[in-house]
Amino acid sequence: MKSTQSRNVADELAALDAKINAFLPARYQHCYTSVSPTSMGSAGLKYGSDGKVAWDQIWTTFCDLALAGGPPHRGTLLEPVSEADAAAEPERYGQVVEELGRAIRSTTALQVVDGHVPGWVGVQCDAPEEAAWLQFAVTAENVSARRKQSVLQLPAGPAFRVEKEIKNVVVALAKGCHYWDGHLTAAQQKLAGETVWEATAPAEAAAAPSAYEAAVGEVEDGLRAAGLTTLPRRYVGWVGVETPGEEDAVWLLRAVLVERVLARREERVLYLPVGATPSAERAARIAWTCNRAWDLWKASSARRPAWRRSDRPT
Repeated sequence: MKSTQSRNVADELAALDAKINAFLPARYQHCYTSVSPTSMGSAGLKYGSDGKVAWDQIWTTFCDLALAGGPPHRGTLLEPVSEADAAAEPERYGQVVEELGRAIRSTTALQVVDGHVPGWVGVQCDAPEEAAWLQFAVTAENVSARRKQSVLQLPAGPAFRVEKEIKNVVVALAKGCHYWDGHLTAAQQKLAGETVWEATAPAEAAAAPSAYEAAVGEVEDGLRAAGLTTLPRRYVGWVGVETPGEEDAVWLLRAVLVERVLARREERVLYLPVGATPSAERAARIAWTCNRAWDLWKASSARRPAWRRSDRPT
């Protein structure tokens, strides 16, 4: 990569800013510091006369979109359960899937279908583009998400509780659908792309441990070679990059997502996906994307007042 001394940083920042603005809903364009990373708090559950949760009556508004730099719905990742765990308690697992289906239909009007394997439920989207964009949005909320063409895959497990994990899945999806339906142009709805390098599931890593270890090593080595600090491994399928502060992580998240690299953050740690098998192309792209974004962020420190606006368009 060229040194910052021999690059036109202003032009590169302007080009990156244009990509970010093209990707995000209008309310988040040209604004950085005004996107609050702080949660408004968790909405309480409401119940109907039948004793069931009235999912469609809980939210009148949502926190800022996490992929725009707002607070992720969860502080840590909601991970998928294994097929064995899902099969161990079939009755309870069936109840969780049923409640997820009822909640998702009520809040998004989308239909729930069978997941590609036990431990996942499928959400039938109208098009692959919708499923792709929602995968980015839901993942940024720290809820695991995968995609099979136009079917978004969301986690389900027999230990999921209505007030916790079920609600997490429903809120993350409802939040994404709210912005998809009401805040994106037709052109923006096509920008998530067809190819997503998904984080490997724990069961996939366990099935091929040597290949997975090699894949993690490739990504970690690439990031460290780019001058970034990787953290001790916390999640299967994700490599954490430590940043000095939450503002840095937010900026990097936006810059990485617009390059169509699935990403999420937990406070000041940016997490990047690792596949089940080695891929030199994947590792190089992730490292290059993060390195370029971080390089520009550091180089822009003296000029941020000129290109960052704290006002939010209405």
